[in-house]
Amino acid sequence: MTLQSFVAPHVRKVLTDLGVAPSHPLPIEIPKQEGQGHLSTTVAMSLAKELKKAPKAIAEEIIANLGTVDGVAHIDVAGPGFINFTFKEEVFHAILASLNDLQENIGRSQIGAGRTVNVEYVSANPTGPLHAGHGRNCALGDTVASLMDWTGHTVTREYYFNNAGNQMNKLAESVRTRVVQALGTDREFPEDGYHGEYIKDVAQMIVDERGKEFLELSDEEQLQASRAKGEVWCFESIKATLGLLNIKHDVYFNESQLFDDGKIARVVDDLKERGLTYEKDGATWFALEKLGMPQDKVIIKSTGEPTYRLPDIAYHRDKIEQGYDELVDIFGADHIATIPDVVAGMKALGIDEKRVKTVIHQMVTFIEDGEVVKFSKRSGKSFNLDELIEEVGADVVRFFFIMRAPGTHLDFDLDLAKEEGDKNPVFYLQYAHARISSILRKGAEQGVHLNTGTDVSCLVDPTEIALIGLLSRFQSVLERACEQLEPHQVTDYLRELAAAYHQFYHACRILGTEEPLQSARLLLADVTRRAMKNGLAVLGVAAPEQM
Repeated sequence: MTLQSFVAPHVRKVLTDLGVAPSHPLPIEIPKQEGQGHLSTTVAMSLAKELKKAPKAIAEEIIANLGTVDGVAHIDVAGPGFINFTFKEEVFHAILASLNDLQENIGRSQIGAGRTVNVEYVSANPTGPLHAGHGRNCALGDTVASLMDWTGHTVTREYYFNNAGNQMNKLAESVRTRVVQALGTDREFPEDGYHGEYIKDVAQMIVDERGKEFLELSDEEQLQASRAKGEVWCFESIKATLGLLNIKHDVYFNESQLFDDGKIARVVDDLKERGLTYEKDGATWFALEKLGMPQDKVIIKSTGEPTYRLPDIAYHRDKIEQGYDELVDIFGADHIATIPDVVAGMKALGIDEKRVKTVIHQMVTFIEDGEVVKFSKRSGKSFNLDELIEEVGADVVRFFFIMRAPGTHLDFDLDLAKEEGDKNPVFYLQYAHARISSILRKGAEQGVHLNTGTDVSCLVDPTEIALIGLLSRFQSVLERACEQLEPHQVTDYLRELAAAYHQFYHACRILGTEEPLQSARLLLADVTRRAMKNGLAVLGVAAPEQM
């Protein structure tokens, strides 16, 4: 039950009667400023062009046709055409009771019930530890998957990696060189190799296992042994770091499977059959211009090596053929150029491109003492993700990486992240949950226990009404964040909820008041606690009971 549910059906009916197709969802929101009612809609302004009328006239016509709406005290028009709804207190009491009945399921919904979704994220190749910048992809992907789960979808978390190609060759050569050097042979380190200390650690493992026998191997055998040991070490390192963030994948998919199973060759054959490939300069081209794209692109180089586009098309087609209703990919901005080509390829193969959704996140800049912290995996000047977790904690890492819209650049303030006070948004939210938990404990010690049958009609203070109104939005916030693939909407909401609770806490004494007010306020506090706990759970952040 939400405030919107009281008025949205009536507004829709009026719009339908007026011959207007109502948008979905209707633009009905809680106003940011006091004095504008409990709900406000801009629907009249959005219809001005279509109806060729002034927004205010449309708003007045909508109100005239609404008639009496149960639970609404009055409706008025403000400004250029806002329609404001003010509700009776009994509506908020009913909402609180319905939220309380949900027990630990506050926020959960079934809008995705019966739909399967594959969320692919992290997907770093095993060439080294995860650097701090990878954290945004990790946190975004895992939270998107969590949102899908909370809204009833059947979710598969997938990690896609490639243990072949030029990057792995550089890893092999880097490790081999360090092994040879450690065994006393002078060998120049490759300029474009990986310089991190972890390369020396991997090399030492090979030295310990094989000793000087390594030098007796052929050149190719040395590279194979170095590549194999490096890949295992790197991937175990990656999984260990993800474990610190409580991130676990259901599927680890290796790109080599697409070659081994003939799925890449099948894509080429199918595109060729549709007249969408041709040979030029020894390479195979994808005729994207025939599909309305700006220019054709190479999918198989003259060396026989495919570009990213080809295996990506095969990979996504394979997942669709596995029966997933929806695919969600979490990509960094460096992938933005290939995505339209992959989508075009899938469409050419008869796949509904709407089943594939992508989240493109921008880069992260780390700031400390007002200065940018720089890192480079190849130069060895690295700032690894596990080091960041150790320094500021897993909860802070996850929250900070998702508290801004994915499409915006993120400045990760290390000084703020290490702050253990209200300035740090993570501690601010966790403290709100801990404060409520403390009140519940003190109440129990005093013999005051939660009573689910408490009469809440005595809750009339403006801070109580505002808090209930905000709580009524929790489920819809999760649903919208899921639909729009924007986890930051949840962080924004939780900060707003915590602020509303603190206002209520300072304005309304809970323990020590007369009954039934004491029990009613205790119940309101507990419903807030449950919403806060579940919201933090969606984000993968702990909700401590004491701090």
